[in-house]
Amino acid sequence: MKVLVTGAAGFIGSFVCKRLLEKQYEVVGLDNINAYYDVNLKYGRLQYLGVSKEDISWYKFVSSSLYKTFKFIQMNLEDTQAMQMLFQNEQFDLVINLAAQAGVRYSIENPKAYVQSNVDGFLNVLEGCRHTQVKHLVYASSSSVYGLNSKVPFSEKDSIAHPVSLYAATKKADELMAHTYSHLYQIPSTGLRFFTVYGPWGRPDMAPFLFTDAVLNERPIKVFNNGDMLRDFTYIDDIVEGVLRIAHLIPTSNKEWNSLSPDPSCSTAPYRIYNIGNSQPIKLMDFIQAVEKACNKEAVKQYLPMQPGDVYQTNADTTLLQQNIHYRPNKDIFQGVQETVDWYRSFYKLP
Repeated sequence: MKVLVTGAAGFIGSFVCKRLLEKQYEVVGLDNINAYYDVNLKYGRLQYLGVSKEDISWYKFVSSSLYKTFKFIQMNLEDTQAMQMLFQNEQFDLVINLAAQAGVRYSIENPKAYVQSNVDGFLNVLEGCRHTQVKHLVYASSSSVYGLNSKVPFSEKDSIAHPVSLYAATKKADELMAHTYSHLYQIPSTGLRFFTVYGPWGRPDMAPFLFTDAVLNERPIKVFNNGDMLRDFTYIDDIVEGVLRIAHLIPTSNKEWNSLSPDPSCSTAPYRIYNIGNSQPIKLMDFIQAVEKACNKEAVKQYLPMQPGDVYQTNADTTLLQQNIHYRPNKDIFQGVQETVDWYRSFYKLP
């Protein structure tokens, strides 16, 4: 099976590539390596996959020195012509689309970047799947699509009509576009709503990395909404396991779907939506305590109000995930944080 993984230099994408390669899949990794956060971290992830920074250039395939079945290419999803050529030349069986302009708060500062990558870019992925008969498209959505919904835990059957950030709106748009293509062209597609992913090699704009970085370097941490928030922190290994299991569960039409009482998680089209979360929301102050314990240092806290685009809590209902792939994330938060802090010390060469 030949797999395209977009966002291959990203946090989740690099881990997905590694797991696929360990299972001896043929993998093409794609990423534009943009400067939204430190590119050295992205190059570090690629080096972990056997791809050297010095060999990377735009539109050029680079082979891995560690995995014979891995090639990497630097490319923008929104480059329509290049994406058409990639799909036509490679003829993928499976596409795992994890590339996106990420970050809730940055979407307020730079909204166009989100539409270009998350909407225009995703359309090119859909078109590629359409014209080359891809067997299954798996793509990253986000827990942020639940927006103002305060009914917890969040269920795939709930409304997502009220997003509170442009990032969330683009992820909702991706789900709608995927359904349209599944309906019109019978492209099997599965959207995965990730819940606050953390772990080694994590994103520097996310709280786990920010807290670890601040505590170990003796800087204050920013605690929004005065610490009164809950997040469904989900460890990276749990996310990857879910992605790989879902990739092998190709959706089909739900013959029992009722248009008079429509279930948003499925359709008469070959289309599915799943939450992937730990289903055990953690108070922000408890998570900070776990970071302090792992760092063996107390954090200096700067209490701030809720930021625009943020929500009070995230909480995943993973019933559908358990029913369909017999799996639910279960990593202990203290163990996961310890492994994250240990990686940070090693990567940044701290004692």
